[in-house]
Amino acid sequence: MKLQQYSDQELVKLYLTGNEAVLEELLKRHKSKIYTSIYLLVKDQYLAEDIFQDAFIKVINTLRSGRYNEEGKFLPWVMRIAHNLVIDYFRREKRAPVITSADGTDVFNLLQFHEESAEDRMLREQTHFDLRAMIHLLPDDQKEVLIMRHYADLSFKEIADLTDVSINTALGRMRYALNNLRKMMKVKEIS
Repeated sequence: MKLQQYSDQELVKLYLTGNEAVLEELLKRHKSKIYTSIYLLVKDQYLAEDIFQDAFIKVINTLRSGRYNEEGKFLPWVMRIAHNLVIDYFRREKRAPVITSADGTDVFNLLQFHEESAEDRMLREQTHFDLRAMIHLLPDDQKEVLIMRHYADLSFKEIADLTDVSINTALGRMRYALNNLRKMMKVKEIS
């Protein structure tokens, strides 16, 4: 049977029996999602790569030490490790995340369907700038859920697992984030 046909849980068991090659399959299988979620938060390719590598070093060390016990929850466990490393980084740096796509382009520049005039471009850039600024004004827990849901494309279950809260709390934080953005937009329209 090919490694691609094994579940994460089965691959972890194989790794624990000494099959080092399965780690490459786990890495290949989940690298994009993990790296993207890190990159969306740190917006620096080299930093995201460093944090990704640190996360997998922690994964390997934990597996080798026999402390892994997240039966059937490999990806959420690795995502939690990566997420915690990003939080640690921001705590050290006191920086706010900037939202970008997996290939490093600004998320707000992805929706361009026609040749736009200079006026349209300026209006779009100002709108994106305003929205980014509003997102950065959100409380950290709301901003985190919004970024994970809309830009890392994580499910609310994955977000709940990563942030160590219930699904209802994650949903509530998203609702509050969207309500707060709407309020900020209304205030901006008035002013």
